[in-house]
Amino acid sequence: MADTSNPDTNSDLSRKKRNKAGSGGISRESSRARWRTETEQRIYSSNLIDALRSLRHPDSSSVRDAADKVLAVSAKGRTRWSRAILAGRLSFRLSQINRRHKKAAKPVAASKKPAARNNLPPLQRKVKALSRLVPGCRKLSLPNLLEETTDYIAALEMQVKAMALITGLLNATS
Repeated sequence: MADTSNPDTNSDLSRKKRNKAGSGGISRESSRARWRTETEQRIYSSNLIDALRSLRHPDSSSVRDAADKVLAVSAKGRTRWSRAILAGRLSFRLSQINRRHKKAAKPVAASKKPAARNNLPPLQRKVKALSRLVPGCRKLSLPNLLEETTDYIAALEMQVKAMALITGLLNATS
């Protein structure tokens, strides 16, 4: 049994309880308010411009990657999708290397099984599709997936506004 008279164990227990209670993520209102503030928009826009300036060979994929990375950095790792985007850079490169090795080792492609999508109920199929769209959310419960999706959509809306602003400025100068 835990000794309740010891303040060190009490603080550990209360910390664990707070972590469990707060493990649901960010509330919907705070995530939307955070991404829609003028200050956050300015910070993101200036960071995006700096990232775009530093690109060596700007093409559509490198611009998208830079914009996503800046978006994830501005989320400060508070969300699963931001951590997945930041961690995905390394895992993407590792997967490219692994694919090359597998192609060299595997001369004949095995036949694939037909997809078992039709066995799932329609709602479950849609939840699975949504979990594939939001980075890092493939194995989340539905409530957590919806919270992450809400925050991700708000962040993407901010990204669209910033890119539209930058595009407007570039069109006006040229």
